[in-house]
Amino acid sequence: MQFRTRAIHVGQEPDPQTGAAVPPLHLASTYVQHHAGEWREFDYSRSGNPTRKALETTLGSLESGCGALAFASGMAAIHCVTMLFESGDAILAGSDIYGGTYRLLKKIVGRAGLDVTLVATTDLGRVEAAITPRTRLLWIETPGNPLLSITDIAACAELAARHGILLGVDNTFATPVLTRPLELGADIVMHSATKYLGGHTDLLGGALVVKDPKLLERLYFIQNATGAVMGPLECFLCSRALKTLELRIREQCATAERIAAFLADHPRVKRVYYPGLVDHAGHELAARQMAGLYGAMVSFEPEGGSRGDFETARRLVESTRLFHLAVSLGAVESLIEQPAAMSHASYDREDRLAHGIGDGLVRLSIGLEAFEDLRDDVAQALDRSVHDSALGAKI
Repeated sequence: MQFRTRAIHVGQEPDPQTGAAVPPLHLASTYVQHHAGEWREFDYSRSGNPTRKALETTLGSLESGCGALAFASGMAAIHCVTMLFESGDAILAGSDIYGGTYRLLKKIVGRAGLDVTLVATTDLGRVEAAITPRTRLLWIETPGNPLLSITDIAACAELAARHGILLGVDNTFATPVLTRPLELGADIVMHSATKYLGGHTDLLGGALVVKDPKLLERLYFIQNATGAVMGPLECFLCSRALKTLELRIREQCATAERIAAFLADHPRVKRVYYPGLVDHAGHELAARQMAGLYGAMVSFEPEGGSRGDFETARRLVESTRLFHLAVSLGAVESLIEQPAAMSHASYDREDRLAHGIGDGLVRLSIGLEAFEDLRDDVAQALDRSVHDSALGAKI
């Protein structure tokens, strides 16, 4: 079956008891057993739930994995992966990563005795040079957040295999519509299901998908022991949203490409980060790795006003009318934010600047609104931010 067909049917079979076309939502927290100590498929909802199982079955199919695990959040999913390792082990992660991932790796994981190093994963030479005998995991995001860098998954998989380490890929931005990392050799795929998988700003969740049954068992043991599972209502909503995932992604990508082109030609924009632009360093790789589409995230830097890049970007993100000023991404509503003050504020400032995430960077999540309306909204926000910055300088 093709992707969009599996998104509708795999794991979403009609209820055998009633014939309901949509599987029922199971809210039960516990399940009656026939005999003491002889467990049926479900016993307690932390350990397993029919609604969660249905979602995990769908996700496993869409990502070409042997199985999936649904978590309470994307951060809970990443934390589960880090708990595979022991004190003294090392994790090597990309430098263009979500601020929450940075916070977890640099400010929490280290307390367990894990050493964390960040490196630009677009440079395979630097990645290999940073691998040590203690390294157990290479963790990448592609496209990166928020600079939209493109990392070669297949090359990283070959590198990881050669050094006997796991490769984990945050596939939140690309989704399995555009990229399926397990097919390219990765060991673990992670999603913040809050974003494109859910797609409607109404659920919080995360997911891990793997190709090795033994690795799935290890991760499930940790998940069950620590308890950060996705609730049944969120699973139900996410399963419903997956049915339109491919349609949404393709439309959002088409609009994002036009927005990026508009910004690239705008006189008040000094730089645009979007892999669909031919001058993007990862354009050719993205064309091969992302099914000929380039995602629905666009970042850019407006020309700094007399009061500085940070202030100009702040005024811009506060001037839109259709774009909601909010963290998160991937929904039908378009969002705008300033990473330095919002999604990546958890970075140490020096580290953030060293990794290229500047004070004036603006990040857009393109939704399903009409291109013309989004274009006009960004245009008026650019005009207002520059005018207000100039006005502020005179006052």
